[in-house]
Amino acid sequence: MKENKKFVIYHFEPELYEWSFLEYKNISRIVGKDNLIFVNVDKLNKDDTDKLKGIGNISGVRDINLERSCLLDPEADELLTYDKAKNFDYFIFGGILGNNPAEKRTEKINLDVKRFNIGKKQFPTDNAVFVVKEIINGKNMNDMKFVDKISISVEPNLDIDLDFRYVVVDGKPLISKEVIDLIKRSNF
Repeated sequence: MKENKKFVIYHFEPELYEWSFLEYKNISRIVGKDNLIFVNVDKLNKDDTDKLKGIGNISGVRDINLERSCLLDPEADELLTYDKAKNFDYFIFGGILGNNPAEKRTEKINLDVKRFNIGKKQFPTDNAVFVVKEIINGKNMNDMKFVDKISISVEPNLDIDLDFRYVVVDGKPLISKEVIDLIKRSNF
């Protein structure tokens, strides 16, 4: 990965839900703890902020260089490309649990920064970070394969469908085993 690129999670939810934390852990594995920054976490309790400190860094949103930042937003007009990504040091993602249909909550992140999309479909946050990391490293969106729904078998004759866009890595959609285990043990 190109040096000095930081991945910023603008935590949007009122608490740190287990699903969000598991995606954040996966993001830390993808980009490295030193390259991951969490902002907008002042409403979280100490235990939750300590969990985040174990996988990344906590900062105030105004402490990052917003002039060298962009926000990834499916509703943005421009597609992020390698040539555009070269102009930024910070890539901001909404730490938002998605719903289907999308509620377009990323647009409520009130930052005066350039906004780009990586397609109009809704990605899990860890997948969005993975795709942007690949773009930073020179890949085009056309170089990557995606699926728009995955099914998780939770018991015989019962699958849970996740209607989000997933990047395919090594022939499989990118989803952490921990998230799959959470789905299997949850009572949907």
